[in-house]
Amino acid sequence: MKIILDTHIFLRAVAEPEKLSAEQIEMIERLSNTIYVSAVTITEIMIKASTGKLQIAFDPVAIAKESGFELLDFSAEDASVLKTMPFHHKDPFARMLISQALNRKYALMSNDGKFGAYGCKLV
Repeated sequence: MKIILDTHIFLRAVAEPEKLSAEQIEMIERLSNTIYVSAVTITEIMIKASTGKLQIAFDPVAIAKESGFELLDFSAEDASVLKTMPFHHKDPFARMLISQALNRKYALMSNDGKFGAYGCKLV
């Protein structure tokens, strides 16, 4: 399965894995799954770090690669889905991750209950 990690899941996976469920850890570690960290997640982390809303003591790109995650670019095709998406979720980063998952037909790992309203596969 191809799975995009929501930002909070990525941060927990690399800094606080004890905050992930046993099922989430198993899915991330399952060798048959490809786990992606989106450029959207890197963007969100860097913007929040630059404004002081988030403090990180690591390079998210380097740690994603070291953790065995694949980096996933956000494409124009991913963005085009945003036009038809309802506004169940106001967070632009969340909406971009959802549009990327919908466009590519990938699953999305998140604890955010609002994601389910979009019909993307949640794990």
